[in-house]
Amino acid sequence: MILNNINKDLLDLSKKAETELKDTFNHIDEICQFNSDRILSSFIKYEVSYTDFQDINGYGNFDSGREKLEKMFAEILGMEDSLVRPQIMSGTNALYLAFSALLKHGDTLISITGKPYDSLQEMIGLVGDSTQSLKANGVSFEEIDLINNEFDTSKIIDRLSKNDVKVVEIQRSRGYSSRKSLSISKIEAIIKEIRKVNTDVIIFVDNCYGELVEDKEPGHIGADITVGSLMKNLGGGIASTGGYIAGKKHLIKMVSERLTSPGIAKDLGANFNQNINFFKGLYMAPNAVKGALKTACFASYMLEHLGFSNVSPKYNEERTDIIQTFDLLTLDNLVNFAQGIQESSPIDSNVTLLPAPMPGYPFDEIMAAGCFTQGSTIELSADAPILPPYTLYMQGSLTYEYGKLGILNALNKIKKEA
Repeated sequence: MILNNINKDLLDLSKKAETELKDTFNHIDEICQFNSDRILSSFIKYEVSYTDFQDINGYGNFDSGREKLEKMFAEILGMEDSLVRPQIMSGTNALYLAFSALLKHGDTLISITGKPYDSLQEMIGLVGDSTQSLKANGVSFEEIDLINNEFDTSKIIDRLSKNDVKVVEIQRSRGYSSRKSLSISKIEAIIKEIRKVNTDVIIFVDNCYGELVEDKEPGHIGADITVGSLMKNLGGGIASTGGYIAGKKHLIKMVSERLTSPGIAKDLGANFNQNINFFKGLYMAPNAVKGALKTACFASYMLEHLGFSNVSPKYNEERTDIIQTFDLLTLDNLVNFAQGIQESSPIDSNVTLLPAPMPGYPFDEIMAAGCFTQGSTIELSADAPILPPYTLYMQGSLTYEYGKLGILNALNKIKKEA
């Protein structure tokens, strides 16, 4: 039993944490209830039936389940249409698919949240020499940095008033950076400002890690297109692959033709017997997000009260995604925490983690991810580049109870090895 081996001081602090986090947990419960109502209402509206779960192979013609699922995703995300497919392998794949459909030679993409996270930089062509990057195919890229976690509104408006930018990209989560994730209200405010000077630019929101954390999604506040992975929030820990792209109907047609071919668009695509997992994952997603958020708040409280001051978000801050970071200050602390998470995972708990190179990342990494689905970040996982101040990026946990056990075990390992 994990709890039997936890230091008494940590157990006492955990009880204090749960008392002080009561109001925060209640707020998370309220958001979960709201989003559960929205999702259940969609299931009822579209009359999802057992026959919608059938395996449609080959070309994938006439898949009623797929059609209903894509209508539901569009509605839940505040959009006109969506593409929800097992052929989309990850969030990065979804982003590349959408960007390469929307951007052609001579077009300009501009990020108004600064430099994208590491795995997107090679896709854009900021690093590497891929012949398939956006830059190699004639797309120009610009970026405007945030200022103290706020959009540089005057610079953005000045640039977009020239009306020569095709796509504006907004990255909702922090990625591997020190800035905070962006709330829906902040994104809504900048979209309104952009629309005052430019009604044509496509506003693109990378929604990874942010779905169902708040009571609105990018489509509800004026975004044209949004993307994400089903191995994150909207897969609910049930979907074992897949991703989504949701947006205005004409944009989704462009993206679907890029996925399949012109003339085919959304009409084909075998479901690989994944429909039931996608439906069930969507159904369970609000509760999985709730578990992840409560785990993050608990971890934040515990680390703050154990003297790790650079914790983000703070335990009582408003959240807009499921990512939690802490500066663990020493390599030993970082390795011990990650190993503690791995040891209390349901899968590969016997694996001893060590820092190592990882494809797509410029530094050695350590990654704890004892997940049922490889690469799933709605399940409890934690990773970090091996660089001072040894900042760990943690996300997920399908339930708070499992997440709490993982955090206590990780902190216990730090305490024992100190």
